[in-house]
Amino acid sequence: MTLQSIITLCLGAVLVENFVLVRFLGICPFLGVSKKMDTALGMSMAVIFVMTGSAAFLWPIGRLLIRFDLGYMRIVAFILVIAGLVQLVELVLKHALPALHTALSLYLPLITTNCAVLGVVLLNSDSGAGYLESVLFAFFAAVGFTLAITLFVSVRERLEHSDIPAAFEGFPIALITAALISMAFMGFSGVQIFH
Repeated sequence: MTLQSIITLCLGAVLVENFVLVRFLGICPFLGVSKKMDTALGMSMAVIFVMTGSAAFLWPIGRLLIRFDLGYMRIVAFILVIAGLVQLVELVLKHALPALHTALSLYLPLITTNCAVLGVVLLNSDSGAGYLESVLFAFFAAVGFTLAITLFVSVRERLEHSDIPAAFEGFPIALITAALISMAFMGFSGVQIFH
């Protein structure tokens, strides 16, 4: 891969095809863990590890399943490997960072069925991309998740100190904020990175 193709892949995964704000995958942890920056960053690190790790482990598995005409087993195999990686992350957090583990309690197991993680792996499998390209795409997609949730938390923390009409307090203003950030990211859809 050339430097230009890596930059194109990075900008495409982070901005143009952001899984949360453009493809609308991974919304549950995006909305659920976005009240405080420390929990959002903890979730982001877990998603980066699981997305990148699952792409690295599942690329050869996907190729083998297709080669032996077992493509219909992809989703089952993919979810099993993703669940194993999530369990590994959960064990590490439970022993190394118990406060973060408690803060992410409900949402950490949800990474197993996070459609963004599964979506990255399925897109890599369907695209026919090479190993390095698949792993880099997964990593940059997870960085895009981190960017989206960080922006969202920043706005939500600021809104806590703002005068908001009673009808919009809480979840309604969070949805409006997410929609506005998503519309801003939709502006990247027409960008041509390189000719």
